[in-house]
Amino acid sequence: MNKERMTHLWRSARRRFQRAPKRSLALLVLAVLVFYSVSQGVYVVRAFEDRHWDVPAHVYAAPIELYVGLELDEETLAATLAQTGHQQVPVLERPGEFSATSGELEIWTRSFPFWDGEEPSRQLRITFDRQRIASIVDATGALVPLVRLEPLRVGSVFKAHHEDRVLIEPDAIPPSLIEALKAIEDRKFDRHHGLDFAAILRAAIVNLRHGEVRQGGSTLTQQLVKSYFLDGRRTFSRKFREAIMAVALELRYDKDVLLHAYVNEIYLGQQGTRAIHGFGLASEFYFAKPLDRLAAHEMALLVAIVKGPSFYDPRRQPERAIERRNWVLTTLAAQGVLHEDTANEAREEALGVTARAGMALRYQPAYLDLVRAQLGDDYSPEDLATQGLRVFTNLDVTIQANAERELALGLTRLAAMPGTDTPDPALSEAELSESAAEESPLEGAVVVSRPMTGDVVALVGGENAAPGDFNRALDAKRPVGSLIKPLVYLAALESGEYTLASPLRDEAIDVDMPDGTVWSPQNFSLESHGEVSFVRALAESYNQATVRLGLDVGVERVAALFERLGLDAVPAVYPALLLGAVELSPFEVTQLYNSLANGGDRVPLRAVRSVTDANGEALKRYPLRIRAAAEADAVYQLNQALVQAVDRGTGRSAHRWLPPNLVAAGKTGTSDDFKDSWFAGFTQDHLAVVWIGRDDNTTTGLTGSAGALTVWAPIVAGLPTTASFDPLLGDSLEPSWVDYESGLLTRRGCGDAVLLPVPPDANVPRRACGIGVTVRGWLEGLGDR
Repeated sequence: MNKERMTHLWRSARRRFQRAPKRSLALLVLAVLVFYSVSQGVYVVRAFEDRHWDVPAHVYAAPIELYVGLELDEETLAATLAQTGHQQVPVLERPGEFSATSGELEIWTRSFPFWDGEEPSRQLRITFDRQRIASIVDATGALVPLVRLEPLRVGSVFKAHHEDRVLIEPDAIPPSLIEALKAIEDRKFDRHHGLDFAAILRAAIVNLRHGEVRQGGSTLTQQLVKSYFLDGRRTFSRKFREAIMAVALELRYDKDVLLHAYVNEIYLGQQGTRAIHGFGLASEFYFAKPLDRLAAHEMALLVAIVKGPSFYDPRRQPERAIERRNWVLTTLAAQGVLHEDTANEAREEALGVTARAGMALRYQPAYLDLVRAQLGDDYSPEDLATQGLRVFTNLDVTIQANAERELALGLTRLAAMPGTDTPDPALSEAELSESAAEESPLEGAVVVSRPMTGDVVALVGGENAAPGDFNRALDAKRPVGSLIKPLVYLAALESGEYTLASPLRDEAIDVDMPDGTVWSPQNFSLESHGEVSFVRALAESYNQATVRLGLDVGVERVAALFERLGLDAVPAVYPALLLGAVELSPFEVTQLYNSLANGGDRVPLRAVRSVTDANGEALKRYPLRIRAAAEADAVYQLNQALVQAVDRGTGRSAHRWLPPNLVAAGKTGTSDDFKDSWFAGFTQDHLAVVWIGRDDNTTTGLTGSAGALTVWAPIVAGLPTTASFDPLLGDSLEPSWVDYESGLLTRRGCGDAVLLPVPPDANVPRRACGIGVTVRGWLEGLGDR
């Protein structure tokens, strides 16, 4: 072999050797890309199978029940129907509509699967007479004894990421929405396999020019992948991963499946920590009505928001939103999706979104906190967040709305009139808002229950509470002050040593404490009142008389009542407990007072009534659990003293708001340095507890009567049914006329006589009825005791 040949062979071998690492590297890179693509494809398909049907548990308010004789007028029912998503129309055409004429109302109800069976859809005519329902007939003219309307959905139980959605079934997706999405977001959706290369090329040129990701070019499938699995970072690596996942989904699933997932998954807004996903929920969130009821301009706005829910937020950025919506309408008309005349008319429409995000009557984050807590004993977080359960609660949307409004109005009133003992109830909301120089630093909480059942019908965790906000009704544990005094007096009545007529000493007292200090409680007025009646001491909230009584009965006996009446534990036993040196939440106070309002029977407060699966099959009912917690006759006597507290004691200013002749029982509470203002009170049907304070625990300058009472009374006055507190008198008690100041037995009309229950065998002295007795009072009192 000659030298040239050898040289040629050597050079060829060297070139092959030099190229080998490059080929190997290329093959290695290719293998890595193939492995990465396959692994990402497997991952996305599995994750999609696991997640794309996840639906959080939907939580519903108590259904509205209509029946002949119900105290309800036409205007109130029409307003309630509008609040619950029904549309008022001139002529009924489909379910979910109603029309109102003078003296009657027509409804086309929606069918709904309740826990005890399906409520059918039907057309009804309701007539009214004297503020009551006079008749209910169906389309055939047959009388209908009872109608349950579809309950209002008030929220969902999410996973940790707080995603909420209303699942829209494939056959319920409006065709106009599908056509609009394709026209605006992905014109080649029906032809591509996950990627639109022309759009990607256009975006790539823009992005390379700027050295960063500025434009997407994403298909609907890529948007679905991003919403499901990826974060919002705009990087080349994330876009590459998004493309691989999109192709994998397109290879595995039909287009209809992907569109269905997109409609239910895409992110469309935010309310606090609550993420609004899917067009079904977005329709309710922005327009307070179902997706299939949207007009052309409303549907176009939802499609417009897809591009940037924050940037085009119609409540925060209405100019941007309307410009984007009108561009969508123009594009739809240009592509033949929408008729030109319809698009022109739609462009002239206002945005039409509701004033408040989340629709105050439709989403109740504070109440949902209670629902979650009570469901936690029976269901795992995973089941609640993924199985589409239906949770039926006791929330009364009318009472809830009233409580929210009166708390907000009351806080504004108090901020506008600092230091005023009883703000003027005649001031309008607008006048009060104008008089407040800035947003009130005061906060508040409200809980309303039905004592006999323990149903929590309303719960307000703070003014304008949003998802994720601190829930003061459940979690704000604050000193309760005099609100706890009824437990001291109940312990005394249960002992058998005291009656409402018993004399108590309201005099200075020094209590030796274990640490060697001396506790010398004072009355609010800094004055002592000498010997007073038992009923007066409680009604007028005398501290010194209360401490003397509590020490005589025993602080341990008082402390034990906390647990007996419904709390989880007995508080620390020390003398200051007698004047409310214990921290409780408004919900815990409600549990204590609920047992008092229920005559001494303890009924655990409950938010949840029943739970069904996604198909309407009942899973669990939450029946009443009731047990005796305190002696009935002792509680009866105590409650009559609390009636006097509202009539003539520290709660007397409530009658500026309450209906005439309404009998209510209640008690004020004020913590040290006026940091907390409380009122708890009840009628025959409802109990309401109100707390007002500041989150930084600084002084409010408000007593219980100057603050919380001015919110409590309007709430009670606005209840749909308000019956006077009128419990049954026990056999071991006898109504007797007692002198309010001294506790001596007397006659009606004699001095300051009040009718109170007293054990017939009680050794109560009688006072002589002399000076100051009118002839009429003397005649009325003949024979009375």
